Amino acid sequence: MRMASVIEGTTLVTLLFIAVPLKHLLGFSVAVAIMGPVHGVAFVFYAWTLIQTVSGGDFRGLEIARMIVAAFVPFGGFFNDRMLAQRQATRQSSI
Repeated sequence: MRMASVIEGTTLVTLLFIAVPLKHLLGFSVAVAIMGPVHGVAFVFYAWTLIQTVSGGDFRGLEIARMIVAAFVPFGGFFNDRMLAQRQATRQSSI
């Protein structure tokens, strides 16, 4: 899940802050034509991974909502990764 968060977050940031400005400021529309589908695949991978992860029933509703919202917010995937890392460290220390 952490890897999916980072990949999805990276492609979203790249699309919004690099490809879209290149298209609108410099007329370089191929950047969006490339990054759009790449981000689409990353988003589907993230959604699939999220479904697989939470289907185990080990997450609270607020955590699930946070992971869903993180997919739509720039840099949200990185905050999500940090939350998942803290959760993983807490679980490992309690074992």
